[in-house]
Amino acid sequence: MNILKSGLLAALVATAGLASSQVLAEDMPIGGNVRIVIGSKSTGGDTYQNTSIVAQALAEKLDINVKVDAVGASAAFKTIDRLSDGNTIMVFHDQSYLGYLYGRKGYSNPFDDYTVGPTVAINPGNAYLVPKSSPYQTIEDIIQACADGKRIRVAIQPGGVSEIGFSALKNAIKIRYPGKEANLVAVNTGSQADKNQLLFDGQADLINGSVQANEQYTRLPADDQKAMRFVWLTARHETIEQANPEGMGETSREELLKYVSPNASVTQDGSKDFTFDKEFFFLYNKDMSPEIVAFYDKALGEIFAEGKIQETQKKSFFIPNFKPSSEAQSYLKDKMEQYKTIIESIR
Repeated sequence: MNILKSGLLAALVATAGLASSQVLAEDMPIGGNVRIVIGSKSTGGDTYQNTSIVAQALAEKLDINVKVDAVGASAAFKTIDRLSDGNTIMVFHDQSYLGYLYGRKGYSNPFDDYTVGPTVAINPGNAYLVPKSSPYQTIEDIIQACADGKRIRVAIQPGGVSEIGFSALKNAIKIRYPGKEANLVAVNTGSQADKNQLLFDGQADLINGSVQANEQYTRLPADDQKAMRFVWLTARHETIEQANPEGMGETSREELLKYVSPNASVTQDGSKDFTFDKEFFFLYNKDMSPEIVAFYDKALGEIFAEGKIQETQKKSFFIPNFKPSSEAQSYLKDKMEQYKTIIESIR
């Protein structure tokens, strides 16, 4: 009898889920298939990978085709500027507002010019690394070197996610050792490969990188010119704690936790540590109807409630982080204001 009851319950739950999906699809306030433009031109990067996971889940949920189009930030913003029907939407990350804060061409305040939609995931891998042969073992060693008058060269790609950790580190030195922040010097460059090369060639003492892109170099023997060490991950401690125990590559979650606050401390204001989670979220045309915004919130809310997408995200070293539009807007605005204070403090 219990087996029969369990089978009947499972069938009812499955039927209810199917009915919910069918109702959602039938009531779609959009006109069919969806195109998601992303703020990256790479089909091998984290923005494309993360968005593809979400797109596949949406396609299955709504029984439509959802295409991810890697057009780059400028083209993506221009595209959603023109289209408000909800069939063309955008996914990007904190670069959306950091580009504006750093005054990069083509970026405006997304909270003024667009509708910020739900968050879907975090890439917890934003990292800073030194050569394995470096005398600096920790991020505190870097801070103390600047305090002692040594010039520390940091390879970054200016104007966004790559630079915010550099800005925070400079701000922390200014708070603790006023005037010594000038010893932390940006070496502005381009891609991750460019930043790596500066480290290999001895032209930088510290580089911005990522767990995904640079973990392989941390496994090399110390006498290898390309060998690196992590000294700081900007992610929150609780974010890394949510990663799978195996972590990334051959670096476990427990090992990664050594490089985040409070173990690696970079003060934000003298009382709390700076942290930065690279978060992915939707952006819509400013005139898109609230009905369509609510529709995407509902669809994504149900997808995350089902729990399958989280498993897929974690396998790719993304941390699930769904927040509906209204919650995401206030949360991301608060992030922007905190980082605005940091950036302005070192100008």
